Amino acid sequence: MNISDEIEQFILSVLGGGDEITLSRGDLAQYFSVAPSQINYVLATRFSLSKGYIVRSKRGGGGITLVRISQSGDPVANQLKELEGMERLPENRAADMAERLRGQNAVTDREKALILAALTEKALAGAEDSGRLRREIYKQILITLMQK
Repeated sequence: MNISDEIEQFILSVLGGGDEITLSRGDLAQYFSVAPSQINYVLATRFSLSKGYIVRSKRGGGGITLVRISQSGDPVANQLKELEGMERLPENRAADMAERLRGQNAVTDREKALILAALTEKALAGAEDSGRLRREIYKQILITLMQK
């Protein structure tokens, strides 16, 4: 077993059956006698959104929070995974995705309207690449919805 596998297994054992943990990147690096960049690598490759995890860094050395996305057919989690395979998000596709969330009762009519307003071409006017920006904004909206 290589060091990345060991770090992954350790993190999974700490997470256990829970959905969220907070860890110190520095403490992990010290425990495994590796550079913090090795911890970053494991988090980026083994705990990515497409693998069902959200990794949030806390500023000021506060560590990282690892959140396991529900695998129970949660429409928000499914859309997060769907976004992983996309480089850009066209406005019409964003509207379809928001409508699906509403249809699955994951958001209210008001929340859907706010999402759509934030993702319009008019709202993103002047952006160098509105499709990329729209994708990132929608991703952050979905992550926020996962945390409620």
